[in-house]
Amino acid sequence: MPKYLFEATYVGKGIQGLMQEGGTKRREALTEALKSVGGTLECFYYAFGYYDVLGVFDIPDDASAAALSLLINSSGNVNVRLKPLLTVEDLDEAAKKSPTYRAPGQ
Repeated sequence: MPKYLFEATYVGKGIQGLMQEGGTKRREALTEALKSVGGTLECFYYAFGYYDVLGVFDIPDDASAAALSLLINSSGNVNVRLKPLLTVEDLDEAAKKSPTYRAPGQ
């Protein structure tokens, strides 16, 4: 199952909701959202800096990840970014491929 790193920033009413509900409730909300598309939460951390929340989840496919991202971002309370994570075996397969490419201006 594909893994994704997520980075999220609470904005506006999202910050107020976090302060009202607490961190555990927000993690539970994400766990339920992932479950609704067949995914599971691997880890979830709060942090200082630009991103308020970081973590990793497993999800059945890219379309499910995109649907979840669209839903969360459409709330206007959280900005989330997803990054697909590759295994070392995925990278081994990529290294075996021989794509062609012409750089701009060449």
